[in-house]
Amino acid sequence: MSLKDLQAEIDEYIRPFADGYWPPLANLARLTEEVGELARELNHRFGPKTKKRDEADGSVALELGDILFVVGCLANQLGIDLDDAFRRTLEKYRTRDRGRWALKDGEGASRGEGEA
Repeated sequence: MSLKDLQAEIDEYIRPFADGYWPPLANLARLTEEVGELARELNHRFGPKTKKRDEADGSVALELGDILFVVGCLANQLGIDLDDAFRRTLEKYRTRDRGRWALKDGEGASRGEGEA
């Protein structure tokens, strides 16, 4: 699924509701909450904080899905094409970080990484 498809599915889901999209700042708060839930789950799995005995296991995959949903909502309501935004962001990283980290054995500069 492309990011464009993701955005379209989110819009199809939200369009029927009278209230539509939440205001951007409310969605930012919602995004912050979702990132916090992801942080909590990762801390339980990989950090020093253990879950309480009666606490259910969470899902990193579902927390990431929640984050994608809210990012898609923000992009839709602000008229942002996430495919284009991500392409431009990846190019920024490829240019800015070229040669910054050592490559794995056998990896070349074909991905836009490595020494120029």
